[in-house]
Amino acid sequence: GADGGAPADLAAVARRHWPALDRVEVVGPQTIRVVNRTPDVTMEGRLAAGGSQILSQAPYQSTGWAAHARRPIGTGPYRVTEWRPDVSLTLEAHDAYWGGRPPLSRIRILEVPEAAARADGVLAGEYHLATDIAPDQIATIERGGRARVVGGPVPNHRIINFDNKHPALRDPRVRLAMAHAVDGQAIVDALWAGRTRVPPGLQWEFYGPMFIDGWTVPRHDPARARELLAAAGYKGEPIPYRIRNNYYTAEIATAQILVEMWRAVGLQVGIEVKENWAQVLATTPPRGLRDWSNSAVFDDPVSSIVNQHGPNGAQQQNGEWTNAEMNTLSATLETSTDLPQRRAAFARMLQICEREDPAFIVLHQNASFTAMRTGLPWRASPSFFLDLTPRGWG
Repeated sequence: GADGGAPADLAAVARRHWPALDRVEVVGPQTIRVVNRTPDVTMEGRLAAGGSQILSQAPYQSTGWAAHARRPIGTGPYRVTEWRPDVSLTLEAHDAYWGGRPPLSRIRILEVPEAAARADGVLAGEYHLATDIAPDQIATIERGGRARVVGGPVPNHRIINFDNKHPALRDPRVRLAMAHAVDGQAIVDALWAGRTRVPPGLQWEFYGPMFIDGWTVPRHDPARARELLAAAGYKGEPIPYRIRNNYYTAEIATAQILVEMWRAVGLQVGIEVKENWAQVLATTPPRGLRDWSNSAVFDDPVSSIVNQHGPNGAQQQNGEWTNAEMNTLSATLETSTDLPQRRAAFARMLQICEREDPAFIVLHQNASFTAMRTGLPWRASPSFFLDLTPRGWG
């Protein structure tokens, strides 16, 4: 069928992007009408975000999900000519692109897992650009003038997710204690050379009137952490902490620092390095903590805290955490057109998710650094997006 081979969570992901979508009507060759079941002040943001791309219907229906996904085409300034999973992606210019003729005729993107190898490739002239450069590599790369490093903070939070079904994490006081034990600024200073920051919780200033002034992550307070652990009756039970091998920049080093911060207040946390996300999310043996990140893809909290931690969000769909009041507030945020009501709902969400029934710990704002050959006319965008359009090159 048309959905042959579709992933099991496809429907949940679709609801995450469009929780109240009723239908899409074709009005003309270049016009559609999107009809929602409820009012939604974020519809423009949803249309501009992932999940709103328009695919060619006939090829999809003739092949089904899995086959269609294995033969990507692209929708922007470049079309996919070859994709070798875990090896490379080759693109060629789509000269009729509406945003202007692409500046490059052909692009080849290689998967090089080791950061040092990526940096060496730029210095040796093998690569033009190398992404995901760690801050401690910058001085070495720029020495000699053959390459430079560009980039900085991006609209993405690095977080730790809780699974509150783990026996040691059922009491919210233990989770809050773990948050109070974390010194995010120390991590920023030690591993990011101060080039990013600890944000004001899971929110962004570009939310405008929805931004909650005065909100912060739980302060670094080891004494308070010990008090909470004692009140919860925590007695040193081991807590597993699943990570990847530097899927996130400096992930292993960050995890090692966190484990020592937790150990200092009496928490016994063990790192488990997993090969893939299926292993990270596996329910046996019991999960405890895991690394993650959250992006905000448009200027409203539904694009982050609701999208990732609400009833359709990955954390709840994965069975890691749930909260009835949070889910009610998510519906308010998605359907209300009253700004004071929406703002109050979001403020309450932060209180629940970061204090009363912690769902996660916000560590720091993520940052993205790219090494490039000196003299290239490329401008880094303030996001993970590798912008090779006329806007970013030339």
